[in-house]
Amino acid sequence: MHEHVLEKPLEWKTPQVIFVNSMSDLFHKDTPLAFIQRVFGVMKRAHWHQFQVLTKRSERLAELSPQLEWAENIWMGVSVENEDYVYRIDDLRSTGAKIKFLSVEPLLGPLPKLNLRGINWVIVGGESGPGARPLDREWVISVRDQCLKARVPFFFKQWGGAQKKKAGRLLDGRTWDEMPASVNLAKA
Repeated sequence: MHEHVLEKPLEWKTPQVIFVNSMSDLFHKDTPLAFIQRVFGVMKRAHWHQFQVLTKRSERLAELSPQLEWAENIWMGVSVENEDYVYRIDDLRSTGAKIKFLSVEPLLGPLPKLNLRGINWVIVGGESGPGARPLDREWVISVRDQCLKARVPFFFKQWGGAQKKKAGRLLDGRTWDEMPASVNLAKA
């Protein structure tokens, strides 16, 4: 990463939602702890923004969490594509993040028994692009219903598939754009 880019959010005065490392993983084994701490420092200093950090490397996240400064404007999430990865939820739960979310995308199998204790938000979506694997409607309904029962905001991003625009975002006749209770970024 170019060093000059790291502090760019400090220059942006209008509050924004910033998805950190959208094409990489901040918790990759080759990312030094000192660099991760610098990223967290910038996120804390840029308190008027909301930062969403997502990882598939939940074990490293849990291991490093005590050495990170968790500001209220840092939302931490883990990817949970199918039952093989539900352990990531416990790793996430063990962190100091104030807002914890699950990115259940692409949803590649049923998740019938999610433990949503301590989880603030769930995003579900299908895979897109050529060769996209199918998204079963029942898998989506199951996750949505578990979120409703646990009172966890549910966001349905897309059906996916090669023609995601045609498939749209409707689930049972409506869009699901629920978000966690807002954190007041101005006072953070």
